[in-house]
Amino acid sequence: MASEDDLGIETEAEPAGVLSVEIAAEEAGERIDKALALRLPELSRARLQALIAEARVSVDGRPVTSGSAKTMAGTYRVEVPPPEPAEPQAEAIPLTILYEDAHLVVLDKPPGMAMHPAPGSERGTVVNALLHHCGESLSGIGGVARPGIVHRIDKETSGVVVAAKSDAAHQGLSALFAAHDIERVYVAFTRGAPNPSRGTIEGAIARSTHDRKKMALVKSGGRHAITHYRVERTFGPQEKPLAARVACRLETGRTHQIRVHLASKGTPCLGDPTYGSGPPAEKVREAVRASGLARQALHAAVLGFRHPVTGEDLRFESPLPADMARLESLLAAL
Repeated sequence: MASEDDLGIETEAEPAGVLSVEIAAEEAGERIDKALALRLPELSRARLQALIAEARVSVDGRPVTSGSAKTMAGTYRVEVPPPEPAEPQAEAIPLTILYEDAHLVVLDKPPGMAMHPAPGSERGTVVNALLHHCGESLSGIGGVARPGIVHRIDKETSGVVVAAKSDAAHQGLSALFAAHDIERVYVAFTRGAPNPSRGTIEGAIARSTHDRKKMALVKSGGRHAITHYRVERTFGPQEKPLAARVACRLETGRTHQIRVHLASKGTPCLGDPTYGSGPPAEKVREAVRASGLARQALHAAVLGFRHPVTGEDLRFESPLPADMARLESLLAAL
């Protein structure tokens, strides 16, 4: 399968095995769970507390019994067990199907629906729905937990996604994504408007060293990411727009790519709780509240590709969902 993240919300798999952390005498005195979380960004504080409760954390050979205890100088060892594969259950969840044949299915995903099960969110996903809709015909290449999944979009991002029903389609679609031979256009509503009004944002993206749930632009390492954008409409004063509708065309697909890239321009997606970095103007805040938008204003509007089996050129468009359509109407009145 291609290594595309495609804006996925899934966190990186935590490393199984034994992790070691040295705490010097001058560093001692912090809460153990906090100190280890800072030094092991791949593990959350809650995960570390669970591992402590399972007697999987020790210092110089002595078990740690409380995450709230203070650190002492020494070598902390954290045993991370390998993940247990979970088989998702079929669920009769309504799907908006834009296209389907024997090889693939194209969906218009609503906001709030995750692509596949993850710890703490095992039900109500696209995979659960597809297992009920397709039965055993989904491609198995994605593994037990992610059958048929070729690419991902964030749980709170709406719009067009494709899933593979045959292994031939899965392999072919994965090759298209790896070669960036897919048309993908997203619509975002942003705080302010990117300047200039059209351009290309490039910058490597990696998981933040400060918050493992966030991605960040990095100067070294990470994965190269390219987003082409165009301001389609601005709202508020022309000389200093309060908000904008922006079309983003992906050349690559990294985790949270559009959200990170737009935020790097100082124009994050409206409603984005992770990359918002400051409130919009009061009039825009009122429009967001009145629209009922409770997520980042980002929608996968266009998906186009050549059918990996039949060779047919396919292109699908999804109109703005209700919350974003209401938001646009309210912003237009500014």
